[in-house]
Amino acid sequence: MDAARSMRARSLGRGRSLGIRNWPIWELPRWVTGFVVVVVLTDAVVLAVAASRVSIHVHDLALFAGLFVCSAATVELTRRAGENLGVIKDVYAVWELPVAMLLPLAYVPLLPVMRTALTQWRIRRAPVYRRVFSATAIGLSYVTAALVFRQLIHVVPGAAANPAGHALTWMLLVAACAAVQWIVNQVLIWTAIKGSNPDVRLRDEQFAREPMYNDVSELCVAVLVTFCVAYSWIALVFAFPFITLLQRSLRHERLLADARADSKTGLLNAATWERGATSELARAVRTRTQLAVALLDIDRFKVINDTHGHLIGDEVLKEIAHTLKTMLREYDLAGRFGGEEFALLLPQTRAVDAFRIAERIRSAISGLCIIAPGATGGERVHVTVSIGVAALDSGSKREYAELMAAADAALYRAKSGGRDQVQMISTTRGLHAVSSLPRASGEGHGPSLFRRAAGS
Repeated sequence: MDAARSMRARSLGRGRSLGIRNWPIWELPRWVTGFVVVVVLTDAVVLAVAASRVSIHVHDLALFAGLFVCSAATVELTRRAGENLGVIKDVYAVWELPVAMLLPLAYVPLLPVMRTALTQWRIRRAPVYRRVFSATAIGLSYVTAALVFRQLIHVVPGAAANPAGHALTWMLLVAACAAVQWIVNQVLIWTAIKGSNPDVRLRDEQFAREPMYNDVSELCVAVLVTFCVAYSWIALVFAFPFITLLQRSLRHERLLADARADSKTGLLNAATWERGATSELARAVRTRTQLAVALLDIDRFKVINDTHGHLIGDEVLKEIAHTLKTMLREYDLAGRFGGEEFALLLPQTRAVDAFRIAERIRSAISGLCIIAPGATGGERVHVTVSIGVAALDSGSKREYAELMAAADAALYRAKSGGRDQVQMISTTRGLHAVSSLPRASGEGHGPSLFRRAAGS
């Protein structure tokens, strides 16, 4: 009997061990895994040390409970709308900053952990290690802000005991500490994100105008709520309705982006690309500048779907979209135009440069390494594309439909000529064969194209 129990225990132990070894965190680069573990352990140590020194007071418990209820209610409002994928923007700082500024240190890392656990349960299941890391990184950032605040507040005599009597100074100190929290949190979070995925563009996700405006608005409201709660925690009752409006406004940009984007690839959808292309074309005609469009079609995409399945087909679409995002300039427009067709708009681009850019994109895509799982351990899916390019020469007055028809004709010739090639139509020079223009020179979109093509 004891031997059977021992065998079952060893079996369970092996199962748990195998489960831990299969956690996605171990697939990250080793230094990123170590960084995540250090952040989590540091937050746990801080919480344990602070909890061992805290004195329990009814007022502190009541304030913490009130702030947690508001945070939980915000989670429920998020659940109705759904949690944004990618970098999440929300209003939780409005409830967590007062904890850091007004309550003992033991409460500071606790609220992010409780709120994150509630998010995991009520909104969306995410990899546990990501939730844990996010909660601990936020907790450590607030602990840092709390320690800074406790040092600075004593510089002004009486400010700690009487915030209303030193309103301006007190709020400026809270704002400064909120900025410290934001900086520490961004450093921790983005170190892990960039380490696990170097292709993520920090500028687009965090330092674009809209995300920065949202963060500043959230921190300003958090400072106001902290000041009001310092005077009376009943202010939470009146603050909550206004915070729900802020929460909706923070989601507005994401909703607009989702409405403009293709769900599978993240590129512009056809309608949005067409609006942008029409506007750019009108500007090019008006200013007598050059412009080019390109239509890209995946060769034998139906065969890929039929052979390897639609999941691999979706992976092909995503990899091609990623290649386009990497190789194009910020002001170029890339969109998904149909099932396996993509459209590119290249403002301020000469015909010869447009051809070379298209050729580099074709070369990079043909070198993609996409593995379809199989009985022999996986099979490489060979992906090629045909591209048709049409250029608007300086001084030409072509309309959108004419330019797209020219690109479509060039694409048709590329497909009928054997696929995996680029054909081009210039609006004044007619159709050019692939061999009529040289490949890959230093002109065009700069050295990032060479790095991408060389590494493919």
